[in-house]
Amino acid sequence: MRGFRFEVFPRHMGFFPYLWLVYVILPIYNMFKFDSWKMGIGFFLIAVFLVTYRQLYFEVEKRPFMYWLLAQLAVIFILSTWYHPTFMYMGFFSANFIGWYIDDRRFKTAMLIFFLVEAIPLAIYAPALETADLLVIIPFFLIMLLSPLGFRSLSRRQKLEQELAKANEQIHNLIKGEERMRIARDLHDTLGHTLSLITLKSQLVEKLVMKDPVKAQAEAREIQNTSRAALRQVRELVAEMRTATLPEEIRDARMILESAGIELVCEGNERLEGIPDLAHNILSLCLRESVTNVVKHSKASQCRIRMETLENEWRMIVADNGVGIPNGDQRPAEGSGLNGMAERLSLIGGTIEARSSEGTVITIRVPIVIKNESRKEDETHEHPSGDRRGSAHASRRTGFFARF
Repeated sequence: MRGFRFEVFPRHMGFFPYLWLVYVILPIYNMFKFDSWKMGIGFFLIAVFLVTYRQLYFEVEKRPFMYWLLAQLAVIFILSTWYHPTFMYMGFFSANFIGWYIDDRRFKTAMLIFFLVEAIPLAIYAPALETADLLVIIPFFLIMLLSPLGFRSLSRRQKLEQELAKANEQIHNLIKGEERMRIARDLHDTLGHTLSLITLKSQLVEKLVMKDPVKAQAEAREIQNTSRAALRQVRELVAEMRTATLPEEIRDARMILESAGIELVCEGNERLEGIPDLAHNILSLCLRESVTNVVKHSKASQCRIRMETLENEWRMIVADNGVGIPNGDQRPAEGSGLNGMAERLSLIGGTIEARSSEGTVITIRVPIVIKNESRKEDETHEHPSGDRRGSAHASRRTGFFARF
């Protein structure tokens, strides 16, 4: 058939099924000790056993699984009673598959059959076996009977983990879908009416431009005011969608760093009062990337994060006491995310600097934009050297991190 591809074992199982085949070497070796006709039948039974072993991997949670398991146990029973009790050890294969049963009734039924398959040969050969042989066989017999319980516990845990992963994926998909619906509703409710109004007014201006230019100009001004209102609504909508804040990122950073064995020391005001939402979001993303670099590349034992609000800028410094930037280069290696952070910061006029000083120091600056020009002029008049003092003050604070 087109598209058919034969698999010895399910691909998702990896090498696990192949590892168990090592234990088939002993039954094959023991089979050479018997007469030719009995040896031929024995090899045929081992071949049937291998077929059942393969099929059980493909029939998990299907009805044929029980039949293949019964066939495997029948082979073990024949080899153990007709040939030698050492073939009982092949029951470890069946113990693994019995542990896959989730249903209690089927598990108990399989355990009962498994006990009979292993106990009857032992009872038959026990009188003829020496005490030394019994001291070896009986402990393995007990371990073999108990092993399905361990395999079942492991199988249940794996199944629960898979179900949990699927449930989490479904939750994430539902959250994404709900978020898309919310954004669609917000856009429709927020911008739908405004854009329709702009369309109607632009059509009106087109009609009035020749008949009544004065009124057309008034309508055009109305369009401008409406478009500004729409732009303001979009900004408010984007602000509500802000996905990261500095306090949240610092909490996440603490968990990540502690799990990597790195101490976190925070200094300054992490909230940065007065900072716009967009700048707040970008700084949060930059902090996330910087902490990721510390965990991945620094080999540090301590990380310091400092937030500063100066006269003319907000400043965030992330310093570690690790290996620093190779060769003291001001540009970290590719993949460090420096270019991505610089691109984000350029949207708000921010800058980023990376340097080595007994570790790596990342300094991020975001200018404070004062919209009231008269106030800015008054402050410049009162403090003509304010920028220089602020810069010098910032340099002294940055020097605090030079030790790391």
